[in-house]
Amino acid sequence: MSVLIKNGTIVNADQSFKADVLCADGKIQEIGSNISAPSGAEVIDAAGQFVMPGGIDPHTHMQLPFMGTVASEDFYTGTAAGLAGGTTMIIDFVIPSPQTSILEAYHQWREWAEKSVADYSFHVAITWWDETVHADMKTLVEKYGVNSFKHFMAYKGAIMAPDEILVNSFNRALELGAMPTVHAENGEMVAQLQQKIFDMGITGPEGHPLSRPPEVEAEAANRAISIANVYGVPLYIVHVSTKQSLEAITRARNSGQKVFGEVLAGHLLVDESVYLDKNFESAAAHVMSPPFRAKEHQDALWKGLLSGNLQTTATDHCCFCADQKAAGKDDFRITPNGTAGIENRMEVLWHHGVNTGLFNMNEFVKLTSTNAAQIFNIYPRKGSISVGADADIVVWDPEKTKTISAKTHHQNIDFNIFEGMEVKGCASHTISAAKVVYANGELKVERGAGRYVDRPPYSSFYQGLDVQAEKNKPKAVKR
Repeated sequence: MSVLIKNGTIVNADQSFKADVLCADGKIQEIGSNISAPSGAEVIDAAGQFVMPGGIDPHTHMQLPFMGTVASEDFYTGTAAGLAGGTTMIIDFVIPSPQTSILEAYHQWREWAEKSVADYSFHVAITWWDETVHADMKTLVEKYGVNSFKHFMAYKGAIMAPDEILVNSFNRALELGAMPTVHAENGEMVAQLQQKIFDMGITGPEGHPLSRPPEVEAEAANRAISIANVYGVPLYIVHVSTKQSLEAITRARNSGQKVFGEVLAGHLLVDESVYLDKNFESAAAHVMSPPFRAKEHQDALWKGLLSGNLQTTATDHCCFCADQKAAGKDDFRITPNGTAGIENRMEVLWHHGVNTGLFNMNEFVKLTSTNAAQIFNIYPRKGSISVGADADIVVWDPEKTKTISAKTHHQNIDFNIFEGMEVKGCASHTISAAKVVYANGELKVERGAGRYVDRPPYSSFYQGLDVQAEKNKPKAVKR
């Protein structure tokens, strides 16, 4: 079975042009004018539409065991929802409990992900340290195609990585050609602020952002950047939500340090006023970390995307329904952290980015697909409409409109942070591995069709870092 997309305009990160695209055997086989449809091919007329690389969401948490419950979205429903919005690949997170083998945890997540309907890969979190972790990181990189390791600088008493772990893991990543990533929040400050605010009698969701002010994120971002700089390793900072963190990234990049920043669609469009909603369920539904911020931070984050100091857009898709969020009814500290977004990320970014003139179509492709593929070393297999690339494609109708709602979305959650938002520009068709999996509102997914994507270790990121390491090496003093 093959798929022929005719009469559309191909939009890559670097150029746009009119051409047909023929897909078969999971790959893009031919790009050109007036391609004839093979016998039995499914033909999509993309006249007036854009043919773009499928979206890559580099930050999701499907089926995550967290804070005494398990995320309501599993790998089947979550990847299906992504396809409905034009996202054809996720990079999820393996998060071992402390003292749990990171290899055992990896295999558990691989088992859970077998039901995926779209392609997937994993970052692996380092939540503890000993020589087995040191050894298992090598196995993950060389045998299982993991090239990024996550570090939670928050969640004291659970999965927080103190400086000792950061230093050991960053160094090991450098040795292996892998990249460390961080959730930047000072966990000690958060823990103490949570207790202080709770003791003041503030127990509802409004206490959540008060316990995680912008400075808490900024301190951790600066600390992680400094550690990475000392040891000469690239760094990826997830869900940047404050102008102070962005400023830290910008300073580092301006000095020549390889630091990458990710921003969530939610942090661009939702502000902290949601925590003051008198309806507990609505306020609690927005509890995530870092929290939604004041509008001044949103303005800064948009500028970060436009300047190139933030390179990727994600969702931190981690779903908990109202009955799960109710655990924090009398104590905001135990409200499960997480919101949804995988289905709507590309729609809201197109509407608020392209339609407003903030960035063009090619930049949209960079921010939703190509940059993530390049940063995580899977380009041009992903993030490109080119011969030989995976046939993961979204056909985008710039005239299609919709009103986002939990009543109509495919995400397995009873709330949508973009509820009621009207957007113009949506996926009309999504192709995954050369198969039409979404067409004009209808999902056509196959359980287990998603493929695990190996991400090889880096070489280009590390070229020149020997020079940096040499500069940072202590010099003996002759006496």
